[in-house]
Amino acid sequence: MSIAHNILMRMFGRPRGSLGRLGGVIMARTNRRCAVWVVDLLCIQPNDRVLEVGFGPGVGIELLSKAVPTGYVAGVDASMEMVDQATARNAQAIESGRVELRHGCAENIPFEDNTFDKILAINSMQVWPDVVAGLREMQRVLKAGGKIALGFTPYSGRSKNGVAETLKVSGFVEAGIVESDIGFCAMALKP
Repeated sequence: MSIAHNILMRMFGRPRGSLGRLGGVIMARTNRRCAVWVVDLLCIQPNDRVLEVGFGPGVGIELLSKAVPTGYVAGVDASMEMVDQATARNAQAIESGRVELRHGCAENIPFEDNTFDKILAINSMQVWPDVVAGLREMQRVLKAGGKIALGFTPYSGRSKNGVAETLKVSGFVEAGIVESDIGFCAMALKP
């Protein structure tokens, strides 16, 4: 790996150390608009149970906790630096019991089967070691008829090509792509 690639992964891919903390500050600003868009696309209801995979500094978690005042929001992230930043950002909602954040990865989501109504991931799928395993785990914890949304900004490095097909291979149905000036979002349903 090149030095630049290594630095970018430590800042944004799998944030670690001081570079990871700095990356979290940058992501909180640059991913907010995409998070707002993806949450809107999911048509979140006040009592939904929602999971964010790869929540980063917790901006999406914060938006979700406001959108589900009588529901439940959970998140899993592979970076302890991001768990710490998201925990600080969402301290009140965590203390109230409406939000739960865990350290973990997409390929091994630490929640029970059929727990969530909606699942989202923003700018994270491209750094998962095994995308299909991650999507199958997301399907496992999603309730039947539940929606998944994978949002990507233009600087994510991810092309829209093949994303809907990968959702289908992973067992989702009605997979499609929604595009805007913010980026693109792959959406699908659990049968």
